[in-house]
Amino acid sequence: MATPQTTVRDRIGDLVPKLVELTEKVLFGDVWERPGLSKRDRSLITVATLVALYWTEQLPFPPL
Repeated sequence: MATPQTTVRDRIGDLVPKLVELTEKVLFGDVWERPGLSKRDRSLITVATLVALYWTEQLPFPPL
């Protein structure tokens, strides 16, 4: 049975509210919305980079 997904705010919002704010506004609000690449292409590049750097523990989102 799959566990329900939670948002970053649900997981760490009480501990580091500024990090959550920056993640939501800058990363997902600005960087991912830029018109230069599609969201699909950004996702593929992100996954390829994480795998190439052997940072595969970063792949699940939100972190478990």
